[in-house]
Amino acid sequence: MQRWTESKMHQERTLKLWRTPLDVEKFSTPHGEVHIIPARCKGCNLCVEYCPRDVLVISEEMNEKGYHPPKAIHPEQCVVCRLCELLCPEFCIYTVKLEEEEDE
Repeated sequence: MQRWTESKMHQERTLKLWRTPLDVEKFSTPHGEVHIIPARCKGCNLCVEYCPRDVLVISEEMNEKGYHPPKAIHPEQCVVCRLCELLCPEFCIYTVKLEEEEDE
């Protein structure tokens, strides 16, 4: 577990840019909401393991089938990559892109 944490810290350090791109104002990171249908989940943990932003964890609650569905602990970090949707064999998780508010 410690090795994984160290690699995560290394990854965060290397993601910082050494210079600012000229067109950085043109782009923004999308944000979204994660929606989970706990009754469909079979506890495979694929969404939790492969979430690039560590938005999901396995919850302590059990669903009707006796499995532990995921829950979003850092929903503000979701970038709507939809990897969780693609990997879920039971289609119990989906994301919705939030509309960006224009600041004028």
